[in-house]
Amino acid sequence: MKTEGRAREILRKAIDGGRIDDDEALTLLREADLLELGQAANIVRNRLNDPKVVTFIVDRNINYTNVCVYKCRFCAFYRKPGDPESYLLTRDELRQKIRETVELGGTGVLLQGGVHPDLPLEYYTDLLSWMREEFPEVHRHAFSPPEILFISRMTKKPLREVIGALIEAGLQSIPGGGAEILVDEIRLASLSYPKASTAGWLDVMRTGHELGLRTTATMMYGQGEKPEHRIEHMRRVRDLQDETGGFTAFIAWTFQRENTEMQEIEEEDGVSYLRHQALARLYMDNIRSIQSSWVTQGLGIGQLALKFGANDMGSIMIEENVVAAAGAENHVTTEEMKRLIRQSGYEPVQRLTLYDGWVEEGTGHRVRELAGAETGSGLNLELNSGIKRKIGRIQS
Repeated sequence: MKTEGRAREILRKAIDGGRIDDDEALTLLREADLLELGQAANIVRNRLNDPKVVTFIVDRNINYTNVCVYKCRFCAFYRKPGDPESYLLTRDELRQKIRETVELGGTGVLLQGGVHPDLPLEYYTDLLSWMREEFPEVHRHAFSPPEILFISRMTKKPLREVIGALIEAGLQSIPGGGAEILVDEIRLASLSYPKASTAGWLDVMRTGHELGLRTTATMMYGQGEKPEHRIEHMRRVRDLQDETGGFTAFIAWTFQRENTEMQEIEEEDGVSYLRHQALARLYMDNIRSIQSSWVTQGLGIGQLALKFGANDMGSIMIEENVVAAAGAENHVTTEEMKRLIRQSGYEPVQRLTLYDGWVEEGTGHRVRELAGAETGSGLNLELNSGIKRKIGRIQS
């Protein structure tokens, strides 16, 4: 099927740098030919990023606790307080995991729960301070919006004060977890609304951006919502990015149903994933990086996604527990990741968490230059690092 009529006009508009609106995005999602949608996304990807480079990161997702006061129907990871399978990692266990990450060439840690009911603000600030002192070279990408919202509610302190305290203790960026679909009627249906409403999730990110933090934005879709809801989610993220410029990347993945309460939901297939990712690349014209979700889709679709608008393969996933609990468990080594990227026709570059630097192969030195960005993209990259030139080594 070839794209015709209105859908073709919209693709041309996006390729020419025009911003597509919600109705146009819906038309592309429903009517555009998959390969032509992917080609258009790839053109835009190459305008915003170095066409020769795909970035990735060596880091570890440490889930310090699986205890959670919330009961999201799509989650297979959480355990209620007091559950025999519940845990809270000790400082020694955290030390061992971080040390192992460093030994594998890792540069950062994504630290995320469970929303534990009994941990005071001081638990989080002490943890960040300890990490900063013991592993100063490891980037602390920590605590999703629902966790931060809970701390604010529990302490009755304003978000700005809570995030400020976390920053003072060593927080360097906030992961985009807990977004799922940023539409309240969907959040109410999945029981995720109590942990964070749409406005609540966005408020955490807005406040973090205003205080100088960079964050990622995510979308977990395929839980029974309509295409219109997915586009509304993307619009909420795009609007906030227009306002603050604080998102470094957009990462979407599909709902995995194993061990969840939503067994009746059919999982999205690879074709659907590629279509949504390509659309996200075209729609998110103010976010430079789009990450391929090979962890949920598998390595083959993950590689293919690089031709559908993605410029980043994300983490090698030394450890990941949340998606794995729902049946999607994938890991690769650094060398396997490089091989996968080269097989796809790109030069692999190990980036840092904020996309504001990269790791020199062979020496392990960290170079504070923008990793994988193409000059003249038209994007305001100053909030990432202020550096608008791409990697000199890759150019030469």
